Amino acid sequence: MAALKVFLCLCFVHAALAKGSESTVECTPEVMKVTIPMDGDRSITYLDQLKEYKPCQPEINGNVAMFLLDLQDPHRCAVMRVLNTGTGKRTFYSKIHIENTLGGVETLQARCEVAGKLRSITRREVHPFPLDFNEPDVLNITRYEEGKAPEPVLGAIVKQNGKQVSGEISVTPGTPLTMEIFLNEKSAPIYGLLVNYMHVTDTGKQQETIILNGCSVDTYLFDNFVTADGDTLTAKFKAFKFPDTSYVQFKGTVTVCLDKCQGVQCSNGQTAYGRRRRSISSGADSNKVYEVSLTTFIKVDYEEGQKEAEDVLALLKNLKVANQRLGDIDGTPATVAEHTSKNVLVYETETIVESKASILSSSLLVLISLLILFK
Repeated sequence: MAALKVFLCLCFVHAALAKGSESTVECTPEVMKVTIPMDGDRSITYLDQLKEYKPCQPEINGNVAMFLLDLQDPHRCAVMRVLNTGTGKRTFYSKIHIENTLGGVETLQARCEVAGKLRSITRREVHPFPLDFNEPDVLNITRYEEGKAPEPVLGAIVKQNGKQVSGEISVTPGTPLTMEIFLNEKSAPIYGLLVNYMHVTDTGKQQETIILNGCSVDTYLFDNFVTADGDTLTAKFKAFKFPDTSYVQFKGTVTVCLDKCQGVQCSNGQTAYGRRRRSISSGADSNKVYEVSLTTFIKVDYEEGQKEAEDVLALLKNLKVANQRLGDIDGTPATVAEHTSKNVLVYETETIVESKASILSSSLLVLISLLILFK
């Protein structure tokens, strides 16, 4: 019996040590600093979906791991930003996993708040009370209630055949996938969602718009977001990759509305909407209360010995063409082709103009030469 007690005590001591010391979060308007003591039996720590993504690995100093997350560019390491459109307050969230030597995982939700700018106060004219107004000497307050809606917290995941994939698991180009954007349990009964804008990038040089004003740019590559139960938005798409990297990053702007967001009528006749009712709107949502910027990563690569299929490569090419057409409509290029060594953006439309000019100049030279010969 005594041996059993000693064994149980040792088990409790191990459990206490295994949990590790308390993590800390420090906030400035520019940086979220998360410090995680790697004591007990903690082995590694990493950001959600970014276990092997080198640009977002923590700094290790002795037995302490430290994440320095840039709040000026929250997309870089998948930090979610929630903007209160009424107060201007910005709240940042980051999910961090801590693995121990036995394979167990702790999850830490780091949170920072940045106050918005003060709003100007307008004084209204106060009308005088009537002459026969009498205020009672005693007020009987029988009931007092105060309620406050929770701040929405969103999640974004990618699934293959119903199972989640992320930046840690590689999928092959052309694989049918589904992206889900959803509210947490506390927020779901109160708010509705609408994906207003989304683009995809290779995390560096190239990016392409895939959702604009709530509608898909190329429904064959990435479908419109729809909803079945009102709490989760889903969009089907085909996996594709950029030439220079295996990581594909999706950056989105999601409108959060009270109860529901109004839908958007897309060019293919489909209504992309937030929740519950298929109401169609041509303007901004009057019940918009938050704007959320979120990011998700997937890893796309060819299997060993697999050849690059032409139809898979054509997906990205078709998206580039669709983005160029969008640029022609509003007068600005929608596709960012690449950054030069001087960090100057180069657009494909500019290349087309230059090539036309060179052809025209070459034609003029040939014409002048012919005129000289026949003179």
